[in-house]
Amino acid sequence: MPMQTNTKQSLAQRWEAYQPSKSALVWACAATAVATMIVGFSWGGWVTGGTSRTLATTAGDTARGELASLICIEKFKAAPDSAARLIELKALTDNYKKRQFVETGGWATMPGQTSPDRRAAEGCAAALAA
Repeated sequence: MPMQTNTKQSLAQRWEAYQPSKSALVWACAATAVATMIVGFSWGGWVTGGTSRTLATTAGDTARGELASLICIEKFKAAPDSAARLIELKALTDNYKKRQFVETGGWATMPGQTSPDRRAAEGCAAALAA
């Protein structure tokens, strides 16, 4: 019985013999670049410059508000009549009135400023009333 020769090449042999055309290489590179961008922006945490600036601005505003609140609390506690004022503040039920109380007392006016900082007053009133 004659031996049957295998005319099919193995996968490794076909891989080694493969010679892609230039257009196939260009399309493969383009598809890889697009896939990389999709994965990077979807799951990799990449953001655009505009989003980055927005996030940085928001974080900065939040940090400044928290710092201003802490300064306000310290100014409130340093006042000579702080115990009586704290009782007055805690007696108020409306958050708006608490904020106004802190603003009127001058504790939310930051050094170098002429008007009170709203975020500082809100954070200060909430922290002191708690």
